[in-house]
Amino acid sequence: MITDCTALILAGGDSRRMGQDKAQITLAGDTLLQRAIVTAQQVFPKVVVSVRQPRAGLELPQVCDTEMECGPLGGLVAGLATVDTPWMFALACDMPFAEAELIARLAALRGGHAAVVPQVGGHPQPLFAFYAQSALPVMRDALAGGEKRVRAVLQRLDVRYVSEAELGGADAQRRSFIDLDTPQDVQAAMTLLEK
Repeated sequence: MITDCTALILAGGDSRRMGQDKAQITLAGDTLLQRAIVTAQQVFPKVVVSVRQPRAGLELPQVCDTEMECGPLGGLVAGLATVDTPWMFALACDMPFAEAELIARLAALRGGHAAVVPQVGGHPQPLFAFYAQSALPVMRDALAGGEKRVRAVLQRLDVRYVSEAELGGADAQRRSFIDLDTPQDVQAAMTLLEK
């Protein structure tokens, strides 16, 4: 268990391309939100869910993103402002194959940085990343200034980017980084589960 960190599952998105609430889509008998919770609870003693509006029937603590229309950055800010641990791990609920081993690998690279963000295929993965409490003022200022893009805010932080080579054998197929944005993505994920 990573005891100095709280997991924040981001489940408050618009799901525009999906056409329905992504968190409630079922994959192999569990909703995407349930899958994310199970993975997070394997690694962290505390798990919080970021929502736009409170979700009925959810037994975990919920943090509401009060900044409407500001995307995942608003969820990250609300989460960091709420958790009582030095670190927070952000996990988007639409990443159904997240692996605990890979999360633990990233945790080992935190050092004194404000964020630890893997890069896959040359792209940062800020919704599968660690954020220190020290990142909160910078993220808040960016949000107050109208910035909504998490990747843009990363440029203002001391970020430890982690290359695919550094991830080593943890999740060798990099399935943790598959995210489901469209109904076609869900079908592809179902096919992947059947293999």
